[in-house]
Amino acid sequence: MVDASVPRDRSAPGFAGLRRSGAVSELLFLYECETEAVYRLRPVADRLGLTVQAVSHMFRQLRARGLVQFRDGQYRPTIAGSAWLHALLTSIEEETARRRERLDIVRSTRAVAAVDLAPGIIVNLELVDGILVARPGPGGGSRGRVERGSKAGALVQVSDLEGIVPIAPAPIRIRTITEADLGAPPMARKLARAIEGEPGLVATQGLEAYHAAKAVTNRELVRFGVTSATREASQVGVSSTVIVLDRDLPRLLAAYSGTHPPPLEVAPLGGASVRARRSGRNRSRRQRT
Repeated sequence: MVDASVPRDRSAPGFAGLRRSGAVSELLFLYECETEAVYRLRPVADRLGLTVQAVSHMFRQLRARGLVQFRDGQYRPTIAGSAWLHALLTSIEEETARRRERLDIVRSTRAVAAVDLAPGIIVNLELVDGILVARPGPGGGSRGRVERGSKAGALVQVSDLEGIVPIAPAPIRIRTITEADLGAPPMARKLARAIEGEPGLVATQGLEAYHAAKAVTNRELVRFGVTSATREASQVGVSSTVIVLDRDLPRLLAAYSGTHPPPLEVAPLGGASVRARRSGRNRSRRQRT
């Protein structure tokens, strides 16, 4: 049960909670009151670089919001004040960690050698069919130095990386079939052409789609974790073709929803495609090195 008498502060979490004017000073003031015995405002004002008048005004505002109190000659956070302080610091820590992850800079990586590579030479890196490939020369978006020599086709360690590898998300082509078409020779021929004529991954959603595709191709079919596999492939520039019954299409599209959906092209087998998601088409993702 929540005590309705306890005031609640509805400040936004994380850095957003610090954008309001005075929010940082309030946070630091409450932290002082939580971790130190504060009997007078002047020492706190000196540590925060504020005037006593400013800190006194801030105390009155926080007291009006039910976050701080003056009791037994000491300035202390209320229960609500302590809860606000801990919640905001936690959310700031979590947001800081998320932002730091995006700033990670890779200085060394492994790639597949496109040709024989001697130790110490400069190579450029590019994605080919979702695989990071190293070629001699300083061109390209990302470049580095070969640590140890390698034969063509083998893995090579590349260090002193600079630049980025641009990655444009590849399309996911969704082709629908109907139950009435299952097993029909014309549809089987269309299905075979659709599978054999498209690069990248081929996946099937549902037993019927898998059975129909398996009968017309020897290509390896992704049957499980279809949306996860095709979404990840799209992120590294590898396209996919997904075969699905038209009745299962809404559930499949829902699985691709959310933030940053991949570029989807939907069409009945043999028909004109429709871009179901345009947001991923013109956005390129970049791998920082």
